[in-house]
Amino acid sequence: MGAIQRDGFTFEVEYSVSHQNGAVHVYQDGKFIKELPFEFSGQQPNEDEIEQVVDRFLVQ
Repeated sequence: MGAIQRDGFTFEVEYSVSHQNGAVHVYQDGKFIKELPFEFSGQQPNEDEIEQVVDRFLVQ
């Protein structure tokens, strides 16, 4: 799962299978803006769920 570029932001996904949680790190112009935590089940987060985390951030 690579970085997502949208609306001038870069979203980088990091997750732990053993802990079943992760975070989307938000950057703008290379500067860290915010961490968006999430939980998931299985071997990796579902890409659609990650897109929803990004979408929620963008509509704030």
